[in-house]
Parts: sequence; structure tokens; C-alpha cells
Amino acid sequence: MPPTDASAHAAPAIGSDSGDPTGTCPAESSTDVTGEPVSMDREAADSADTGTTGATDCEDTLDLRLPDELLALLEEQAGPDDGPGPGSDGGAAPPLFDSTIDHDLLDRVAEWGPVATPVGTFHLVPVVIERDLPLITRWMNDPAVAEFWELAGAESVTGEHLRAQLGGDGRSVPCVGVLEGTPMSYWEIYRADLDPLARHYPARPHDTGIHLLIGEVADRGRGLGSALLRAVADLALDRRPACARVVAEPAVRNTPSVAAFLTAGFRFSAEIDLPDKRAALMVRDRSLRHLL
Repeated sequence: MPPTDASAHAAPAIGSDSGDPTGTCPAESSTDVTGEPVSMDREAADSADTGTTGATDCEDTLDLRLPDELLALLEEQAGPDDGPGPGSDGGAAPPLFDSTIDHDLLDRVAEWGPVATPVGTFHLVPVVIERDLPLITRWMNDPAVAEFWELAGAESVTGEHLRAQLGGDGRSVPCVGVLEGTPMSYWEIYRADLDPLARHYPARPHDTGIHLLIGEVADRGRGLGSALLRAVADLALDRRPACARVVAEPAVRNTPSVAAFLTAGFRFSAEIDLPDKRAALMVRDRSLRHLL
């Protein structure tokens, strides 16, 4: 499970860690993201099995059955690709949308396209190692980001983290967030229901998770994080019809990030214990997106 924290609203940078919260909503402040949806057919089946009626996609009910899609992936997966990242032959800078990831598991993130937001036109662009590694490494070495992402160090540290996703099966897609033509944030869009995170909360088929960090200090504390979190969560719901919810799991102690999620229309669902942190499970439901 990759680190999951985002930086946005408050002056300090925020990283987005993983977790599942329960209880009352913390006070407002900054930004972080991860999440995903549930299919109505599965939900209806669960209701029939348990004798419950009237279940909605915002109920956090426990589903003990692994999705067929996950079982198939576990059978077929041969292990991570330890080789060099794509396009390592040098030469001209790669085009904007070059990527070797199979995007089918996330309904082709590369084709989600630019979206208008209150803070400008925003575009998620899948990472290309040769083009983006130096910039993302610099962001990871910002002390406020490193506190939550724990990827400070040489380019090889960040490169290993990125290549693990780029060499995978497409269940996680690392992206650079481009606002008004300027790269300014790093995102990971992933299948939360196919991630180790699913062992720690009642995951549903096609739950989509989000991790975010705002790279530049000048872009923090201006409300950009919340605006972009809302935009990306809604993009996931619009482009992924099977997804009923988007989830995120920032560290409970990262109150600015949790507050940013709340401002972006996520609800505080629960607290969960992950291997590396106590996390707040934040959820943006398709059925509530126009109310929150």
C-alpha cells in the first residue's frame, strides 16, 4: 500500500496516508485523498444474504467476499517488475501522455482529460519517469511532505516507488497534477478494493482510492487542495460508472489534510489501524456528491 497523504489547504504541506476512521469529524484545515465505489448488484446480494433492506452506497457494511476480479489478479500476477522504468533509452523528452500502464482497471485515467475547476483548468497526466522523476523527487524532499510520504532521499528512492506502480498491472496510476499548464501536485489513483488497504475496511467492488500532495509551498494554504480533491473525486465518479464511492485514508494526526477532505465533500467514516499509521477513512459517495 503506497503512502497516502496530500498537502493543500493549510500552510504546512500535507501528505495522504491510509486509514479508516470512525467517530466525529475533526476540525477543518488542509488536504489528502483515497477512495472508491460499490456495485449495486453486489450490495443487493449482500442485503439478501443478511436479511437487510434499503441499503445505500454510503453505508459502511462489511463484505467478507473477495471480488472475482481480485481473485483473478492474485492468480495471474507474477510479481513486481524490478527492471528499469519505461522509456529509459534517453533521447527526446517523452510526449505528455506517454505511459506503458494498462489503464483498464481504472477506466483509462490517461483519457479522463482536463476539467474546469474553481481554481483553473486541471489535468491528471500519468507519470513518465524520465520527464517527471526530478520534480517529484524534489517535492518528496520537502520536510512537510516527507513527514507523511517518507520518500525523502536520492532520486532512486522516489524512482523505486514510481516504478513499482508503472511496472504493475494498472491497479495504481501515479500522475502529475497540472493546473493551468503548470505541474504542481502528485497524485496516485488506485483501486482501493484491490489494494492491501481493503483488508482494513469494508471495501466494496471498484472502490477508488486517491493519494495527493501539493508540491510547491506557494500553492499551499490557498484552498487549492480541497478544490482539486473535489474535482478529482468527481472525475473518478464520472469516468468510472461502476464506482460508487471514492475513499482516502490520511493519518488521523494530519488534521489539515482531514479537514481538506471534509471541505471537498468527503465524510469522515471511521478510524482504522494500518501497518504504518492510525488513519481516518474519508469517503465521497456518489449518492451524496451533490449534497456535500
